[in-house]
Amino acid sequence: MEKHPRVGIIHYSAPPVVGGVEQVISAHVRLLVQSGYPTTVICGRGDQNALPRGAELIKIPELDSQHPLILEISSYLERGEVSGEFFNALEDLREKLAPVLSDFDKLMVHNVFTKHFNLPLTAALVKLLEDKTARGIIAWCHDLTWTSPSSQSKVHPGYPWDLLRTYNPQIQYVVVSKRRQSELAGLFGYPEDRFAVIYNGVNPAEVLGLSAENYELISRIGMLESDLNLLMPVRVTGAKNIEYALQVIAEIKQTGVAPKLVLTGPPDPHDSASIEYYKSLLELRRKLGVEHEMRFVFESGPDPDQGYFISSRSVGDLLRVSDIMFMPSHREGFGMPVLEAGLAGIPVVSTGIPASVEIAADQVVIFQKDQPAGQTAQQIINLVNSNPISRFRRQVLRNHTWEAIFVRQIGPLLNR
Repeated sequence: MEKHPRVGIIHYSAPPVVGGVEQVISAHVRLLVQSGYPTTVICGRGDQNALPRGAELIKIPELDSQHPLILEISSYLERGEVSGEFFNALEDLREKLAPVLSDFDKLMVHNVFTKHFNLPLTAALVKLLEDKTARGIIAWCHDLTWTSPSSQSKVHPGYPWDLLRTYNPQIQYVVVSKRRQSELAGLFGYPEDRFAVIYNGVNPAEVLGLSAENYELISRIGMLESDLNLLMPVRVTGAKNIEYALQVIAEIKQTGVAPKLVLTGPPDPHDSASIEYYKSLLELRRKLGVEHEMRFVFESGPDPDQGYFISSRSVGDLLRVSDIMFMPSHREGFGMPVLEAGLAGIPVVSTGIPASVEIAADQVVIFQKDQPAGQTAQQIINLVNSNPISRFRRQVLRNHTWEAIFVRQIGPLLNR
């Protein structure tokens, strides 16, 4: 089993304190714990109960930028005065941090090396790095005092302010945008490629209101990694024309797009004809080479040997991560999923079922049942590509979730 490095995260404050950096720290901690990294947050203000289970918290009050002593020292520093209290605080922090930081392989330090909010802490970390007590420091640079119009008046030439504009070759620098990369490169006088850009991410489960169980299902199926998600919220019956859907997804795959077709309903376990139809679909899926691209929710539970059933509420969660609601049915009495997709803001591609023809004819794509699968596949691709909202949504789901960022950038950075 791979052994992960022990990771410490350092900031002035941590959750439940509300702030942009604290929100990022919360996401980092969640991802680290989920991925098996021993993780500890080291801060001046925070609460163990606000961190994900499995993470530890170490509080050293003087790390807090709002600690009375630090506020007093900062008031002098902002006027250009270095008081004796600054050096006393520096040494005190150095002594308190030394036994703590020596336990970690990697230290993710947020803003401390580029912001002026606690310069005794910045100076203490530099000294601990120099004497090799601290190692593996990654400076996560969200904001820069020296380039900020609102705060650059609070720093002055000389020590300790120059620490915030001095490149340290022992530190790995991460910035949160290309704009920050350009600013930091100009400030330090080094090429931009010395500073890795790792954007902040989003948590789809929170933003889209997905339950934990359904988010796990969505992840197992692979709906976050695909180029195009088609959802069929129907049961496994011959009337739903699932064979045609399999042919369409095979045609989409042939174009170089990585699609995912998800069918939510199960076969009827009490109907032998339904079970046989389901087995025939599995065989057709195999022949078409789309076993990865087409998934039945029924087969996608935590235990692959047990059939998996979901509620109508869960179907709503799947809709919110889908690009198209697809209904190639031979016949429908009405077609409720058309309205559900409309409410969720998901484009509809269907045959001429009543809900599409009678209610949404001007808002959905309707195709004939005998239309070649390749033509329908191209219609679906064109529909998504012509919609900038759909394109951006897919880009965010594929590339800008915290999970994607962790796998592609943060994990490799920590294991470098």
